[in-house]
Formats: sequence, structure tokens, C-alpha cells
Amino acid sequence: MDRRTFNKIAGWAAVGALAERSDLKGDPLSGVSPGAASDSEVILQDQELLVAFDATSGALTRFERLTTEWKIEQRPELAASFRLLAPLPHRRDNFVLGEKQRGAKIVKVSEHKVQLQWKNLVSEHGGTLPITLDATVTLEGGLLTFEATLQNDSPLTIETLDYPCFGDVHPPLPDSRMTSEHMWYGNLVGDELYPHFHNEKGYWGVRFPLKTIDSKQSLFCLIQAPAQGIYVGMHDASQPYLLQFTFEQHPGIVDSVAEEVPPGAEISGIPAHLKLHTCHFVFTQPHTTKKIAPVVMRPYDGDWHAGIDVYKQWRATWFKPAHVPSWTEDVHSWLQLQVNTPEEDYSIPYRDLMPYIEECAKNGVRAIQLVGWNRGGQDRGDPSQDTDPGLGTWQELHEAIARAQAMGVKIILFGKLNWADLTTEWYKKELYKYECTDPYGIPYQHGGYSYLTPTQLAGINTRRRAVMDMLSPAYRDLITREFGKLLALGAAGWLFDEVCHHGPVEYNFSPNHGYAPPGYIYKGDLPLVRQLRAAADKVNPDFLFSGEAPQDWLLQYYPLCYFRINAGSRPVCRYIDSRAPLMVSVTGFDDREKLNMLLLYRYIISYEPYYFKGHLTDFPLTLAYGQKIDALRGRYKDWLWDAEFHDTLGAEVSADGAHRYTVFVGVGGKRAVVVVNTEPKNGIAARVRLPNPGRLVAATPEEPDAVPAPAELQIPPRSAAVVMEQ
Repeated sequence: MDRRTFNKIAGWAAVGALAERSDLKGDPLSGVSPGAASDSEVILQDQELLVAFDATSGALTRFERLTTEWKIEQRPELAASFRLLAPLPHRRDNFVLGEKQRGAKIVKVSEHKVQLQWKNLVSEHGGTLPITLDATVTLEGGLLTFEATLQNDSPLTIETLDYPCFGDVHPPLPDSRMTSEHMWYGNLVGDELYPHFHNEKGYWGVRFPLKTIDSKQSLFCLIQAPAQGIYVGMHDASQPYLLQFTFEQHPGIVDSVAEEVPPGAEISGIPAHLKLHTCHFVFTQPHTTKKIAPVVMRPYDGDWHAGIDVYKQWRATWFKPAHVPSWTEDVHSWLQLQVNTPEEDYSIPYRDLMPYIEECAKNGVRAIQLVGWNRGGQDRGDPSQDTDPGLGTWQELHEAIARAQAMGVKIILFGKLNWADLTTEWYKKELYKYECTDPYGIPYQHGGYSYLTPTQLAGINTRRRAVMDMLSPAYRDLITREFGKLLALGAAGWLFDEVCHHGPVEYNFSPNHGYAPPGYIYKGDLPLVRQLRAAADKVNPDFLFSGEAPQDWLLQYYPLCYFRINAGSRPVCRYIDSRAPLMVSVTGFDDREKLNMLLLYRYIISYEPYYFKGHLTDFPLTLAYGQKIDALRGRYKDWLWDAEFHDTLGAEVSADGAHRYTVFVGVGGKRAVVVVNTEPKNGIAARVRLPNPGRLVAATPEEPDAVPAPAELQIPPRSAAVVMEQ
């Protein structure tokens, strides 16, 4: 018996078993197994894609990229449609499996559109439920869009809906490597899907190796193969709920050391296949209807840049750039400076800030990010924006800020508003009212961070934190009052640290926060920042909002983005927006490698000697090279600063050693190529090739006067050169 016939019989046997159960109602033949694909299909096709649905079950049976002959999904017996989780009062594990349902309507309503409907769904342990899932699939111009509406007429809460589902995702060729790519913390993050697959969730919690990408980090993921890929996006930037792009490897991996995926169609007689689901955490209450965020797919040619181009095209339809003060648009650098920790070291009292400010003014550093200035020090006392008596008086800090800014050094006050220090009386008496609680009524906690003393570094007396609910109108009002204290100090801006996450919390289940729970707390980030921005505008419309690695949708309000990078970082945020003020930390005492990366990617320098606890002049080698880089960028702004960033696209660079390069296109199409020698000890000879170049000149941070570019650039170790078109 072949496997398809076996699956068909097994599927109908499962339906028969369901029909025999006394707690199930309705037609026992409402289930269709994925192996029971009918002879007829409903097909959408354009010049780019073909997508086919089983005419009886509605399962997606085939998915092909016609232009490259990539059969993305090709085994109808593994077809999938949807999955619901609708927990019962005494059994949470109650799924509705799409492969066991019969489609109530599967109709091609136009050349580009199919409508599908499933209703009166048979659940695994709760009988037939009066739930209807309506879906519309549209294919036009190579863009495949899945839209759906969930009507829940049952007494159960539908927690999740997986739709669309792909049961058998293949690489273009058997030996093609395939990865997932998404945005997080200012970088593009990748993970291998094939031929190796790593389980993220812990073997104790899943049956099959599983990995997920959260929409709270990235509104899209890329499935990247050699020279082509597929963009998969959640096309709703309002953050209505959490969506997870979910990959599941069946039946598992070949071995637990190399984590190799089965190379063929089966292993031990079991089909080997990769599933892709988009899991919507909808929490649809009984007797309500929920519109599902659209999921969009588009194939592309090329590497991740081409996939990001798809996202950029959609982003342009909703992204509204924030106003930024003019000083942030020019070449400049910052110092980050911590003045106090939760262990009460009071290392830099307010009255002692002037030497740091004077050093910045003398060395051309335009801003200081002041950390730990508020009551309790860094990561203690939050969300208080009061000054700390151990550091001095409010007036002393106010005067220091005014003097700094009179000298041309902007003061940016570090803040955290998404936590509450559990050790404070304020939390115990009031703030607990606004903390997030889990489905069992237990408050969530964030573990906090440890500082300075052996006791705290061992985690013994670390200040734990409650996770505050940004969806609560009362908490947003409280935070706005605290933010007013920060504004009153007269700083040029603030930086919201950890704005990018809410620790372990996705949803708040407390019933007393001014809305019907559960609430997706990331949905509260935008209302909060709008409220804070309105408060700032009354004081100073040029007041700068910045944040630690805000997600792309938050960059509409926190335009200056601070984050960290490493040797493997890929500049996705810079590729998305060439002019955005993106800032990266520099901590080494001769940190040429990091500084060269900042030159490559047009990042603002944040000097952080002694891990942001020292003087700017404490690392003279780093400071001197950073100044040379900024001087070069200032001198050649049209090529290196006020230009469009193309990353590695548009030029070719070869060399006899390790190197990196990026391409900029300035006004009038004049191009520049930055080449960095990453060899630690050896010089390299690099050759830059530009299509149809004009007259080329070259300059370096050490020799900034431009000279005619030689055929081979001689670049010393740990150094950089720029070739510019004139």
C-alpha cells in the first residue's frame, strides 16, 4: 500500500473514531484528511505563481514559483489548511484541525481570487463547535494575500488561529540551503531551515522540532534560498495582536548532534517535510467576530536585500517619518555616561558633570546620554523620573544640563517606563495596580539586571521588576506625569531604554485595567508614545525621542535608534532608511574594527569607555580614530552621509585578504565605495569595480585629501579607504 493511500485510510479512520464518540455532534463525514485530496483543484495562477486548493477540503495542495520552477509545496497528501486552539474548561488541549474539516465553500470568484469557508468545526475533544472561518486568497502580480474573518458563536475562547498553513515547504533544489531571516535589535537575524534545523522550544515541550519568529520583533520573515526567496509578511502595522511565523520539521531530525534534516522524502517510512504556519494569537471571545491581519507572500530574485525591498514597498504606504531636530541630521557623535547604579555608588554627582561636558565640547562630541541620573540609579526605582538626592539636588542637575547645552553639548536623559521596581514603596502601594498578570492571576516579573558588587553580580540582591501594562489608560496617564518631570529638567531629549520589549509578557490578563482582557501589551506602545510626544511638543517641538532598538513601526516616534552590533551584523535598518539616525556603541580601547563598521554602515558613534562609566579621553586611540572617521564623513557628506545606502549592491570588490565593503549613491548618482581591511595584521590590495564609472578618487581616514584612485587600493590592516566618483 502506498503512503498516500495509507494516509487516506488513516484519515477517514480518525473521522470514524470521532463519530463514535458520544460528545461529538453533527455530521461524522465533516472531516477530510490531507491524504484524501480530491481529483479537482481550485487554482490561482499568474505569470509568477501558481497556488492550488483542494476543491473539497480547502487545503493548499500546490504552491509553485513558475518563473524559476521552484516547487515550494508539491505533495498534496501533506496539504494543510488551518488550525484553531479552543480550550475547554477542563482540557486546554482542544484543537480544531483543518485537515479533518470539509470546506463549506471553496469558490473561485474571479481570475485572481478564491473564497473559502469552513463552518461547524469538529474539535478534537469538544465536539462540533459553531465556529466559521471565512478566508479570501488573492493572487495578482506575484503578490499572494491571505485574508480571513473568524466568527466565534461558541461558548469557548479561540486563543489561536494558524492560517495560512503550508504542509510541505521545499527548497528550490535538494542541495539548496534555506534560511529564515527577520529583523530584531537593529539587525537582520538568520537561522537555518535546511539542511539543518535547530529546535528552539525545548524537546520536553514539543513533538517536532520547532522555531518561531514573533511579529513583536519583525512584521515579516524571509525564506531565503540561493539567489531567490519568499517574503512572508503580517501586513498590519498597528500591532493588533501577536503573530508567530512558525516552522516545524516533521518527523524530526536525522541526528541530534549535527541536527541534519532528513535528505529525502521520508525516513523510516514516515514523510519528511517542513511546515510553515502563521499563528495568530487572536483570543477571540465567545459570540464575537475577529478580522484576521492579512498575511502576504511574494517571491523575489536575489538575496535578503531583494526581500527587504518588498517590505520597503509596503512600508512606504504607512510609515510616517518623525520630526528630528536638525543637529541629529549632521555628522556627530555621542558619549554615554552612567552616574549611578542600583548599588548606590553615586560615582558622578551632578555637580561633577562639568569635566565630562567640557571634554565632549573640546573633542567635538555633540551629545551625552546620561544614565542612572534618576532616583535609585540605573535599573532601580523605575518608573520614577525624580532626581536622586544621593547625586545632588534637582537644581544642580538642571544647571548642569543648561551649561552643557550652552557649550553645544546636548544632554539626553536615559529613562525606563515599562517596569516597576518591586522593592519600592511606590510599587507596593500603587504601581501594582497596573502590572501585567498571567492567565492564573499571578503577576509577571522581569528578572532585572545586576551591578557592581559581588552580591548583586551573583544575583542575590538583584532588584526584580513588575512588567507594566502600556494598554492601561491610567498607567499611561501616570507615566505622562512622570515624563513631565524629565521634560522640566530642560534636556534636549530622552532615550527610552528597552523600549523594544516587555520582558516575558505578551498579553495582560488583569481584569481591572480599563479594558476587557486579555490585552496585547505591545499594542499599547503606540498610544503611549503619542501621548508622551504630545506632552513634549508643548515644551519643545525639537525635543528628541530616541530608544534602544525600537522596532520599525516605533521609529515613527523614536527616530534615533541606539543598538549594538557584532562581526556578523547585517545593516537592515540602514538599508531600509539611508538617512535615519542610527547609533551604535563603541567600547574597546583601540576599537578600529567597530569604528570601521560604523563608517561602512553610516552609524553614529556612541563612545562608551569602561562600559559607559569613564571619561571620553580614557581611550585616546579609539577617540582619535573615531574623530578621523567623522572628519572624513563630514568632508565628503555628499558621498558618505547625505547619500542613499545600497549595502553591497552596485559594485564589486575583490582583495587578497579579508575585507568588507558598502556602496553609497549620492546626489546626481555619484557613487562611493567604502572598503575596510579586516585583517588584524596584514595589508591588502583591493580592486573596486563600478559599472560605467566616472573619474574616481580615493581618500582614507588618515589621509583625507582625495587623490586619483589607483587600480589597486593598498589598505593597511584594520583600516579603511573610500573610492568616490566625481
